[in-house]
Amino acid sequence: MQAGGDRELQAKNYLEKHRIMELLNYLTSALLFFRPEKPREYLISILERLRIAKITGVAFPFFMDHSNIVSMFEMMDTSEKGTISFARYREGLKTLGLLNEDEVLKDDGHVITLEKFRSEVCIHPASPQAFARKF
Repeated sequence: MQAGGDRELQAKNYLEKHRIMELLNYLTSALLFFRPEKPREYLISILERLRIAKITGVAFPFFMDHSNIVSMFEMMDTSEKGTISFARYREGLKTLGLLNEDEVLKDDGHVITLEKFRSEVCIHPASPQAFARKF
């Protein structure tokens, strides 16, 4: 039984070391935002751009326009109140690759509006390149 536990631990460590779950989360989010006609080709192009960004240091193109930001916010605003909780806000930034696991955001106790969410997404233009360097 020990060998099975070792394999499971090795798999867990591998996924964490190479940030596989973070990458899959990012790829899934991109698919849901852009809904390309050819999803496999789209995913391949994202992976190629990530590889190039990592090798060359050239910024990874991150196209997040107003409608994409609004769509993501609306998905998180399940109560349709026009606000989201701080926890959802933090998860949204992580999903977009705009917040590192080590980064700490201060919860001031206020709910997050679309305007606040949009401003945070827009002030992180270099983050996708940082995201590419993680892999």
